[in-house]
Amino acid sequence: MPAAAPLLLIVAIWWWHLVLLLLLPPLTFALPQAPRLAAGSVSAEAPPRTSVLFEPVRISLNGSPLSHLLLDSASGHIYVGAVNALYHLSPDLELISSGRTGPKLDSPDCLPPIDPQDCTQARETDNTNKILLLEEGGEKRCLIVCGTVLQGTCEKRSLGNVSEVLYQTDNPVDTQYVAANDPRVSTVGVVVEQKGTRLMLVGRGYTSKGPGGIPPITTRRLAPSRHHQAPTFSHEDLGKLVVGSYSEFNNHFVAALRHNSHVYFLFSRRDVWRNREYRTYVSRLCAGDTSFYSYVEVPLSCQGGYNLAQAATLGTHVGSSSLFVAMATGQASTPAPTARSALCVYSMGEVDRAMRQAQLLCYTKEGRDDQGKEEAYIEYEVSSQCLRLAEDSLSKYPCGGEHTPSPIASAVPLQATPSLTSSSQLTAVVTSVEAGNTIVLLGDKKGQLHKVFLQGSGPGTVYESVQVDKDSPVNADLLLDTARQSVYVLTESKVRSRVPVSQCEQHSDCSSCLSAGDPYCGWCVLEGRCTRRMECPRHTQPNHWQWSYRSGSRCVTVERVEPDVLSREEQANVSIVPDRDGFLTGCFISTYVEALRVVTRNRGSGWFIQRPVECRPLSSADHLSLRVSLMFGEVTISHTNITFYDCRAAGQLNTTSPCMACVGSVWPCHWCALDQLCSHAKRCSHKHIIYNTLAQELEPRGADACPCVWALKGSPLVPVGLDMQLVLLGRNLDLFEVTHPSLLWNSLYVTVQCLLTSHRGVQQEELDSSMIDKVKMFSLGQSDCSQCRAVSARYGCVWCGGESPSCTYSGSCLSHPVETCPPPLITKIQPQTGPLEGGILVTIWGSNLGQQFEDIQKGVTVAGVRCVPQPEDYVTSTRVVCELQPSQQETRGPVTVSVGETEPGRSQQMFAYQDPQLSGIIPEKGPVSGGTSLTVQGSHILRFLRCCSAPVAEEVNDTQLVCRTSPVNRTAELQVRVLFGKPNFDRLNAPFLSVVIHLKYPSLFDFVNFPHCASYERKEPGCGTDADDIGVGGIQEPCIDVFPDQMTCVTPAVPSEFKVTGVWFELDNVRVDFASIDGKPFRYYPDPILHRLNRDVPDQPFHFKPGGVIAVEGEGLTLAMTREEVIAWVGVERCDIKTLDSTHLYCEPPEIQPLSPDNSDTPPSLRVSVVMGKLEFDLGLVHYDNDVFSAVPLAAQVGLAAGAAVVVLVVLVIILMYRRKSKQALRDYKKVLVQLETLEINVGDQCRKEFTDLMTEMMDLSNDVGGPGIPFLDYRTYAERVFFPGQRGAPLSQNLDLPESRRQTVEQGLGQLNNLLNNRLFLIRFIHTLEAQQSFSQRDRGHVASLLTMALHDKLEYFTDVMKTLLGDLVQQYVAKNPKLMLRRTETVVEKMLTNWMSICLYSYLKEVAGEPLYMLYRAIKYQVDKGPVDSVTGKAKRTLNDSHLLREDIDYCSMTLTVLVNNGAEAQPVKVLDIDTITQVKDKILDQTYKGVPFSQRPSADSLDLEWRSGQAGHLTLSDDDVTAIVQGRWKRLNTLQHYKVPDGATVALIPRSQGSGQLGVNQVYQTGEKTPMLEVEEEEGLRLWHLVKSSEDPEIPKHRKSSMRERERAKAIPEIYLTRLLSMKGTLQKFVDDVFVAILSTKRPPPIAVRYFFDFLDDMAEKHGIEDPETVHIWKTNSLPLRFWVNILKNPQFVFDVQVTDSVDAVLSVIAQTFIDSCTTSEHKVGRDSPVNKLLYAREIPRYKQLVERYYSDIHNAASGCYQEMNSTLTELSGSFASEMNGLVALHELYKYINKYYDQIIMALEEDATGQKMQLAYRLQQVAALVENKVTDL
Repeated sequence: MPAAAPLLLIVAIWWWHLVLLLLLPPLTFALPQAPRLAAGSVSAEAPPRTSVLFEPVRISLNGSPLSHLLLDSASGHIYVGAVNALYHLSPDLELISSGRTGPKLDSPDCLPPIDPQDCTQARETDNTNKILLLEEGGEKRCLIVCGTVLQGTCEKRSLGNVSEVLYQTDNPVDTQYVAANDPRVSTVGVVVEQKGTRLMLVGRGYTSKGPGGIPPITTRRLAPSRHHQAPTFSHEDLGKLVVGSYSEFNNHFVAALRHNSHVYFLFSRRDVWRNREYRTYVSRLCAGDTSFYSYVEVPLSCQGGYNLAQAATLGTHVGSSSLFVAMATGQASTPAPTARSALCVYSMGEVDRAMRQAQLLCYTKEGRDDQGKEEAYIEYEVSSQCLRLAEDSLSKYPCGGEHTPSPIASAVPLQATPSLTSSSQLTAVVTSVEAGNTIVLLGDKKGQLHKVFLQGSGPGTVYESVQVDKDSPVNADLLLDTARQSVYVLTESKVRSRVPVSQCEQHSDCSSCLSAGDPYCGWCVLEGRCTRRMECPRHTQPNHWQWSYRSGSRCVTVERVEPDVLSREEQANVSIVPDRDGFLTGCFISTYVEALRVVTRNRGSGWFIQRPVECRPLSSADHLSLRVSLMFGEVTISHTNITFYDCRAAGQLNTTSPCMACVGSVWPCHWCALDQLCSHAKRCSHKHIIYNTLAQELEPRGADACPCVWALKGSPLVPVGLDMQLVLLGRNLDLFEVTHPSLLWNSLYVTVQCLLTSHRGVQQEELDSSMIDKVKMFSLGQSDCSQCRAVSARYGCVWCGGESPSCTYSGSCLSHPVETCPPPLITKIQPQTGPLEGGILVTIWGSNLGQQFEDIQKGVTVAGVRCVPQPEDYVTSTRVVCELQPSQQETRGPVTVSVGETEPGRSQQMFAYQDPQLSGIIPEKGPVSGGTSLTVQGSHILRFLRCCSAPVAEEVNDTQLVCRTSPVNRTAELQVRVLFGKPNFDRLNAPFLSVVIHLKYPSLFDFVNFPHCASYERKEPGCGTDADDIGVGGIQEPCIDVFPDQMTCVTPAVPSEFKVTGVWFELDNVRVDFASIDGKPFRYYPDPILHRLNRDVPDQPFHFKPGGVIAVEGEGLTLAMTREEVIAWVGVERCDIKTLDSTHLYCEPPEIQPLSPDNSDTPPSLRVSVVMGKLEFDLGLVHYDNDVFSAVPLAAQVGLAAGAAVVVLVVLVIILMYRRKSKQALRDYKKVLVQLETLEINVGDQCRKEFTDLMTEMMDLSNDVGGPGIPFLDYRTYAERVFFPGQRGAPLSQNLDLPESRRQTVEQGLGQLNNLLNNRLFLIRFIHTLEAQQSFSQRDRGHVASLLTMALHDKLEYFTDVMKTLLGDLVQQYVAKNPKLMLRRTETVVEKMLTNWMSICLYSYLKEVAGEPLYMLYRAIKYQVDKGPVDSVTGKAKRTLNDSHLLREDIDYCSMTLTVLVNNGAEAQPVKVLDIDTITQVKDKILDQTYKGVPFSQRPSADSLDLEWRSGQAGHLTLSDDDVTAIVQGRWKRLNTLQHYKVPDGATVALIPRSQGSGQLGVNQVYQTGEKTPMLEVEEEEGLRLWHLVKSSEDPEIPKHRKSSMRERERAKAIPEIYLTRLLSMKGTLQKFVDDVFVAILSTKRPPPIAVRYFFDFLDDMAEKHGIEDPETVHIWKTNSLPLRFWVNILKNPQFVFDVQVTDSVDAVLSVIAQTFIDSCTTSEHKVGRDSPVNKLLYAREIPRYKQLVERYYSDIHNAASGCYQEMNSTLTELSGSFASEMNGLVALHELYKYINKYYDQIIMALEEDATGQKMQLAYRLQQVAALVENKVTDL
């Protein structure tokens, strides 16, 4: 026992009266209702608790989204900034005042004040609060409020009444635009005081709309001063962070903080100069630095990839100031955060050291460390650099100066390890310090508030989470109240207070207080409550305030009590020992025993308790535990239990064995045998004591020493009604003298007690009885003899005969027992029939069916056939179950059971053997999926059977059974077996054939697809096998007319309120979706509507004149209906349907009036009805008008007859003449028909041959395609050819040519021009001004648009926004005129900007999707063209699609193969050419073959090489297009060919470098774009004209003597169209490649490019905005913007995408394909006739199919879910960064300035006339640019 442990003397308590005291109320000085302490220790690492705030003070402010929260520490009042509102609340969140801040008429594109006439796009706009700050220190404290409207202007409001505006500007200037004008862009601010002047430092994110040039960080004046008259909130003449391209950095500000003498901004931005990833930075400014010379920023790194700050606060951690930042992981390279978050802590000392290090390096070491590594640099594209100043520069100028570089950025991130990680995005953070410990409160996106304890430098522990507002993010403005007792939490719709930082009072005992793990709370021992440390009076003394996070802290408990068990009859000293050394020294501690008032007395080291009054114990218990408490005053410090026991009660727990119960008790009780008493004393008043089992050292002891009766001699069975003698056995009975024993009976069980006479006198003593066996009284009541005799022999049961035989005890039977039982009696058998083969079980019920199984084992027969009993189912005397054995024939008879020698028992029921027969199965085929209902036919089919294919039969009768087949895993022929019991019946010879029916098989279905009406019943024909029914959702309809290869299915009727989600066919277990058969879903349409015939007067019949037709009007008649499916009735006869369209039905009734349905002969009118599937329309009555003619005079009749005869004669003459001409025409027609058939066969054969050759060539080509095989141009060349087509020396290829003395100045001016172009107002005014000038040509418009594209390529989001604005203006112009003409031609700058924008956005789509099929098409065209003759002068070819470039003459030529020597003759390669090819054409074909797969720009030019024909060792001949051997005929000179030189097939040639002296004809002109044009009638000095295959038709005046020969030539060309079959052949050969290109462009199987979806959505919005409802107009806009503006350009000019050469012959073919693409995109109907162009006739059949592709493409984009703006912005940002380096921005700006210089005065005038431009000083800024770029004298 510890030395300081107190001793308590506990008086032995007599507790018989405790029951009364326990029922009384608790004593006043004890707290049993709320005990303060419980035993046990608490782990410091307790798990966090999740709780719900049940009764917070909260307020919902009219549903306005809330954005900012401000606490006035002086008054404790709360201010809330919301959308369109401000609120002023008391500390208890009672509304004091409110004020409106919006909505206001505004547009982010306009500058305030807003004039609706000048700003037509202005709308009522919500004002979102962005800044809510408190201005103090002046004459009057006020609120600073800034919102998003009016370009983020600010105002001041009263603290007492927020509706009172103290300051507001009506006409703000651009320097007063403070906050971001976009609710999604962040703005932060902090108020500081510099030299007595109150200023506000503001951090503002980048917005794409509104005035440009607003720096990210600015200093704002809060009031005018004597020295500066700049308006309030202006940044004029104050410090600002200058940024070159703000959109590139895209700062997102999180917090602005004041610490010591500095201001810190926390933000995330793009790291432009490194990996372009977003990361978090902290920047610092001296609070007194008005010029931002001290600006320095350091990146923050949080281990684990947490790169985006979400919230931040300043606090104290480990004794020093620290920055607490809630970080999140960004999505890829975007500023969007993910849910993965962490809390990172940065010491402010380390932050300042890192910033001073960056300043020191940039001031004195040019930003590099000792190893030369760059650790500091100048950021934000500022024209400054780190220097080498004096070493003491930083100490002399800690806040920088004019000579020091800025802004400085550190390249070394400040590292931190996450103190806490979270799977939910953290949105708010605030810290508190409690007794030197750091507690962090974190809010997340799910509306939870997490309480975190940071202990030292280790990880944090979440000890509680509170649900504040479910699924509503906690705002970053998380504020502690002035007392720092609770926190104000702001969500989107609610403000909540009284969220306590701690709830110590809710823990009622020490255990719960410490286990909660709340660092605020600890257990104040002497107070007996859970408190904060400072609330505990003795917290400074050891062990008085127990804290869960202190090592060794635990609740005070009693270590031990000696003794802890006492008898109620004894007194003893009790020692209580606490578990702590030095426990609460110097304190007065008392004891308290529960329910007893005691007086304690201290004897130096302990306490003593006076003995209380004796009390009675509780009944039914032998002990009672009472609590003993240690108390300080009325506070319970600790407690434990003491147990009091009662031996008398222990002995009474077992009334039959009190001695055993006493000595076997867990308490130290002993038994006085003669006194019959259980006592704790070890002595009895008389002898014979038996000690407790626990008394190991004393004897006798234990239950074995107790006197008792322990056994019964003889059987314990006693029959009812008989007297029996019992002999009892006992032990330890020598203690007593027995006078007379007695038996006491109790019901059926007997308890034997010995009553003994003591030697002291007559007294009854009760002996213990330990008998296990009880005397059992039994009676017999078996129902029959067999059951009676089957009872165990030990019971002595016999079957007693007589008049009333019964089962009795042998001693009770008055007559002789019956030895033999009566014969068996059978009462029932089941079943009563069975198969001949047996195998089924027959159950027999009755009596006397044997006493055991062996009695009947061989004695059961069924219809004379032995039946084998089953032992497991046998029930004595009453049931026998036997297995039926086979029978040789059908028979019938009773069931018999024999038992021993007795007479067999026979059943009254007869059992019949039957022979079941199976005759067939229906059907004989089914799917492997199972589910087929199989009917097995036969006779005598019983119930006890099963079908092998389906274990459960669905229907069974005497003649058939029906079962359903199970699935199998293969197609096979299977036997059907029917099982009757155990045997197998294989009597059915026909196999069951299982046929696969699966939706993937092409044999299912060849379907005829029709649309369908909701109520209309249509029969859908289809090819398949064994379909059962067709289903729609949960509605089914059986199919009819099912054949092996065809069936007819009736579509189910669908109620109008239902929505059809799918249509399918069910074939047993096979389900076939309709869409998988036909390729598209089955469609239901609304029911058609037919109007009555006489709509005006429905009751009157419709009059019909025989010989005419009946016209019925309706709606939607052909949506899902064909003419053949409509049936019309007039009376009982059909009305023949002639025509059916969407609105009319025309039918021809019988000419003779039919009968009515009721068979009346002469009905006055007939009813007309129309049947459409299940729909039947009653159209009303129809009346036949039979005209009755009056009699005609005879003279009139004769005249009519004569006239008719003359007419007949004339008609006969005409008919004869017509027949003669018809026969002649028929002969001519048959002749032409034969010619056409022959021509068609020849063309088809030629197409097949050509296509086969082409596919062979293209298969070889395919091996080179797919990656490097396709010579894609790099992006720079691609952009140059698209932006500046056909121009030499485009700006992309130029460099800025300036003298070095002027370069820096000019580049500075161009940089300012770039800033001006980033001003939306300037750029739009600039473009409109240029377009208003008459000398600004269309070529200039395209050039300026491309230059702007280059200059703004790194800001594509801004470029896109400006383009949309200009397009909106363009739409407005065309809407007033003819909207269908918009975008048809490139007449404005914005139209060329759109072309360039599409080219930029679709470049990757070209490379990844459309590039390969387009390249394959080009190669296929080139291959086909080169296979036939091509005129080198005119460019006409035999193989082409363009009739104007068709070589119509028959040219004799043959193909030949040259052996070309390559690699200096080391290798030989065959090349196919034509003998009529010119030498240049031969060189081109050789280069194509030898440099296959090499980009065209990397090949040698044909003009730089000569073709040398080598024959033998010395025969070398150089071939050329023109030499002295050329043939001259008159004024015509023919180019030389291989045929001219008589070069044979297989000749050897080689390409050699051209010698200096060799002549060059200059036939070919190769342009930069890769185009090659033919030679066109080059005039030579001699006046000769060149020709190759045909001479030009533009001949001079022909002499008369040659006119006859010319006429003969024309006669030979009388039918040149015969050569048009060559076009058909070419078209058929190329068709596959054309289809592949069109499908790649217009396919909807893959998602369309995001740019196309984005721009089409924009066009739809424009149409909706301007009320254009004509879908054709929007279709034309889309066609003009994408297919016409981009794809046609690419189709016609593959050299824009690939590094290839496009000859004139190939270009002619591509022009036809491009025109076909344009025709496919038009909405007008494609009609062709005799006068149609040949190229339209060629694709007349394909264009409708292509139109469907276009319409589906447009429709799918329109129907797709919108909302791609965010995705588009991300794409544009990525494109800006990917290709920005390819653009020569300075050259583009310099070229643009040339246009500015040309129209300088007009541009300046336009800017000065614009009121907004004046405010932004745009003209002044342009004059500055002019002064820098060219020293232009301005008004500066």
